[in-house]
Amino acid sequence: MSNVDPLAPPLFADVAGDIDVSFEFFPPKSEKMEETLWESVQTLSPLGPRFVSVTYGAGGTTRERTHNTVARIARETAIPAAAHLTCVEATREEIDQVAQEYWAAGVRHIVALRGDSPRAGEKYRTHPGGYENAADLVAGLRKLHPFEISVAAYPECHPDSEHAQADLDNLKRKIDAGANRAITQFFFEPDTFFRFRDDAIKAGIDAEIVPGIMPVMNYASVVRMSAMCGTAVPAWMETLFEGLDEHPAARQLVAATLTAELCRKLYAGGVRQFHFYTLNRAELSYAICHLLGVRPRAAAGLVAA
Repeated sequence: MSNVDPLAPPLFADVAGDIDVSFEFFPPKSEKMEETLWESVQTLSPLGPRFVSVTYGAGGTTRERTHNTVARIARETAIPAAAHLTCVEATREEIDQVAQEYWAAGVRHIVALRGDSPRAGEKYRTHPGGYENAADLVAGLRKLHPFEISVAAYPECHPDSEHAQADLDNLKRKIDAGANRAITQFFFEPDTFFRFRDDAIKAGIDAEIVPGIMPVMNYASVVRMSAMCGTAVPAWMETLFEGLDEHPAARQLVAATLTAELCRKLYAGGVRQFHFYTLNRAELSYAICHLLGVRPRAAAGLVAA
């Protein structure tokens, strides 16, 4: 017997739209990708996001493109722009200089990260004269300007952490150093987030913890990314994406359905903030936000002509 109530209202019928959303982009590598990115920003900006963030490549490889993209969002839209900043391959002075340039460009929000080793497979090492880790970076940024600061959290434990408690201790150090909120690595089951949120509260972490949501566009690439960051991919996901490699439109519909269901369950568990890893594609995130009751706000964040 199924335990699904056939007479229950639709899954999204009672979602009030009382949520805050934010979106993450990566800096474009070509003119075509830049067009796609700006189309995505224009599509999502009417939803009135709290902020949009732009990532930063390993070893500072995208530093200039990241800066240009963030500065353009700050300059040409009404959306608060957040810049990712890492400790990788740079001295404190160099990182402080980048942060000063962001402040001068009107950027008031930094996503402060330790970052990963620029050489795949190598253990992370602190750059000589650099910030030791994300907590150290947060403390350094706090000395420069009153930035809003977000940091990363890992519901399934960072691959470099010895164990979950050490990982939570590290998160607490980042919050205690002055971070305003933590945004989680992506995950695929609501219990993963709820367990982590409970553990964080027990560890004395009282800052906002925002779930990072990754709509699955390509199953194989998600498996690859998940392996790199220690995220478990449930067996049922492979079954649901099987046979869709040659059907991109159908794959997108399945992805939207699964991700919206995850968000709906998180909402039922009290979550009211969501951060979407857009991969510079707007439609999936827009559809999921729509199902969660988020509607365009009059003239909110529209890109200037």
